[in-house]
Amino acid sequence: MNGAASLVHTLLKSGVDTCFANPGTSEMHFVAALDQIPGMRCVLGLQENVVTGMADGYYRIAGKPACTLLHCGPGLANGLGNLHNARRARSAIVNVVGDQATYHRPFDAQLTADTEGFARPVSVWTRTSTEAAHVGPDAAVAVQAAREAPGIATLILPSDSSWNEGGVVAEPLPVAARGAPDPAAVKGAARVLREGRNVLVLLGGVALTDAAQLLAWRVAQATGAALLAEMSNAKIARGRGRVALERVPYVADVAIAALARFEHIILVNAKAPVGFFAYPGKPSRHYPENAAIHVLTRFEQDAEAGLRALVEELGAPEAAVPDPGPRPEVARGAPTPEGLARTVAALVPEGGIVADESVSFGRGFYKETHAAPPHDWIHLTGGAIGDGIPLATGAAIAGKGRRVINLQADGSAMYSLQGLWTQAREKLPVTTVLLSNRKYQILIGEYHGVGANPGRTAMDMLDLGNPDLNWVSIANGMGVEAARATTLEQCGDLMAQSLSRDGPFLIELVI
Repeated sequence: MNGAASLVHTLLKSGVDTCFANPGTSEMHFVAALDQIPGMRCVLGLQENVVTGMADGYYRIAGKPACTLLHCGPGLANGLGNLHNARRARSAIVNVVGDQATYHRPFDAQLTADTEGFARPVSVWTRTSTEAAHVGPDAAVAVQAAREAPGIATLILPSDSSWNEGGVVAEPLPVAARGAPDPAAVKGAARVLREGRNVLVLLGGVALTDAAQLLAWRVAQATGAALLAEMSNAKIARGRGRVALERVPYVADVAIAALARFEHIILVNAKAPVGFFAYPGKPSRHYPENAAIHVLTRFEQDAEAGLRALVEELGAPEAAVPDPGPRPEVARGAPTPEGLARTVAALVPEGGIVADESVSFGRGFYKETHAAPPHDWIHLTGGAIGDGIPLATGAAIAGKGRRVINLQADGSAMYSLQGLWTQAREKLPVTTVLLSNRKYQILIGEYHGVGANPGRTAMDMLDLGNPDLNWVSIANGMGVEAARATTLEQCGDLMAQSLSRDGPFLIELVI
């Protein structure tokens, strides 16, 4: 058995059964092993940032890691943007990167690079397997490291380690459970909630499951505390029956105003709110300077157990979540953020998934979608644009038939549009609503936010016209059926039609 075969067998034994790939010469023996050994679903991405984004979306829905297959240091570098987003989402990924043969590396051939150096900033674990006998055991450790953090474990595989005989299949390694909450932190949070005024409980990460939200709601109802979610969330359970949470606002002035009244902030798998960027004359921290920060559970701890312990410490009774009112109807007229949100709420199926890279257009979508059926909402988490299409693609593969609605800005879509091709090839149930304003709208707002004075040259660099992007033609060229809408009723009709189909569909919504 060669090293590549031992890698595939070990990954399968460790529960990794999906591989998102963009392979090259150094990975051909791994590709051959994937062909010869049954059990691994292999999904091709036409660019590495699509591959890494798909693996991120897959974990957020499946709750278990997939592996990637990337070609040498430059291939890994191409995928770093969405690995950054995955790191911020705390997504578990086993990142397999081919590399030059160990004996070829000293010759400094064209693709030779500091692959470990590229990998370390986004990885919780990095290792190069220099011998075939090490590949299987190293792969087992990689899966363990990815699942325990959770995070990205990068295994670098020189080609001779892959093709040489002597591979060993390793047994799965145990994965430690999330840490238990600190009893002192629970008692401290309870004391603040009993005695403090203007308390905010800020939820992030695994504190945003439906079960954790309901526990947080009991705390809030018993104490009068406010609840918010972080601005960017890997996955949040939303819709009827879930808490009508809003997010910490993106815009600095709005966030500062929204948080101004809080004297205490209790963090549940979250971090204290700071600005996405620095702005002249504005604070980096968006909460008041005199606000006390309390940590109920850290990122590596069990948020649900922490909230349950807090409920018990407070004696907080059961509390029903208020009915959010009737489900919205499809909106009509010219496209607006509120109207599109209501249209999504009117049509998203129960159990659906919303992959949101709407950027500036979608900041207020939550308010209009609380009365939708129960669904999951996944966000751009790290700010590296270009993850929406790959995120939706990976989520659809993990969802096994669940409909994904990708709310996608046009500028960021151009970073990873190759993901549409994978959607067509895999016949995935993804409806992309492409928000076509033909400009980098978020950057126009940021230009003013930092106090710059844009002129003609600057505005030309933020404009996507001349020529206009034709998203219907782009999607068709990738094998995805598409149509253009200029009104919300047209968008709603197209969306409703797409939901009854098996494969992908793109709606270019001109806004």
